Amino acid sequence: MTTTAPAPRSTPRDKDEIAAAVARDIVETNPGGAFVNLGIGRPTLVADHLPEGSGVVLHTENGMLNMGPAASEDETDPDLINAGKVPVTELPGAAYFHQADSFAMMRGGHLDVCVLGAFQVSVSGDLANWHTGEPDAIPAVGGAMDLAIGAKRVWTVMTLFDKQGTPKLVPECTYPVTGLGCIDRVYTDYGTFALESGRMRALELFGTTEEELAERLTPVELVRD
Repeated sequence: MTTTAPAPRSTPRDKDEIAAAVARDIVETNPGGAFVNLGIGRPTLVADHLPEGSGVVLHTENGMLNMGPAASEDETDPDLINAGKVPVTELPGAAYFHQADSFAMMRGGHLDVCVLGAFQVSVSGDLANWHTGEPDAIPAVGGAMDLAIGAKRVWTVMTLFDKQGTPKLVPECTYPVTGLGCIDRVYTDYGTFALESGRMRALELFGTTEEELAERLTPVELVRD
């Protein structure tokens, strides 16, 4: 595993810091602008960190283009929500359309980047984010399968470990899979990881070291270039 960042700080990132990192990288890797979908949950926070004039146009599964940041209490419009039913704002030029048209955009390869949450991601880029497999769990497929295979690049946001300390970045997904080989990059509290041809490479680390991470992620192999 090779890091390209300075020595890591002593604490992991919080959810807003992760969202800010995703927003930064979307802008940096798409200098001419991009069409981006943000999945339900933590990914929606990315909208609050995109700089004005970035050229990023946010797409929502429920039928909106040019979504803005989350709405404050004074800005709330019950008819203006994202796919997670969270009140949002609209930016100049915003457009609305039928959900069938929204899915046609998703399936037709028109999205440059999609950011999804995850229960597990494998080192080969497989994504599991719709069901834990538990008998009493409520499955939530939504449009995740369409987004996972329809977007040009798919990034995921998650904690690196679950509440029991079990890694969510795994050799193979044990939860029902959403998409195979679809994840390019993983953003977590402990670091950002690029998944390249079955190899995992750390781009940034926070609150941990390479040695500590290698031990905690066993049996995941950490490649050192």
